[in-house]
Amino acid sequence: CESQQICSDGGTVRRNTSRGTRKRCGDGWGETDGSTCSIGFLYPHDSGLYWCESMSGSIQLSVSGGSVILQSPVLPVMEGDDVTLSCRAKSPAHNLPAAFYKDGSFIGDGPSSNFTLKTVNRSDEGLYHCSISGQGESPSSR
Repeated sequence: CESQQICSDGGTVRRNTSRGTRKRCGDGWGETDGSTCSIGFLYPHDSGLYWCESMSGSIQLSVSGGSVILQSPVLPVMEGDDVTLSCRAKSPAHNLPAAFYKDGSFIGDGPSSNFTLKTVNRSDEGLYHCSISGQGESPSSR
């Protein structure tokens, strides 16, 4: 969360997995140090949605056993907003190029690991995921 400057104002990292709903970091999982939450080892039951809540906004991560994640805003997204999706690999040096998909169909790629949906509306609702060549693909996120 610090790298996104979303939780640098004292926000909380939370998760929703098969083992627990809306549990905050340090409450039976992870170790917290300010706005950083560290998990020593990820297991299949740790897969799920993770997000950071703060006064300045929020950010959501879909986490799975794979090496690629899709970063997206936490719902709700309002009609008319611009929404930026980010595709990240475990190894930051391998973040490019990233391809983005909606409901299984390719919607774009480019020289960065970000993709912006301009002035979203109801037709933009769907399942999004991304892939990074040689790294794999992320789980889908609504």
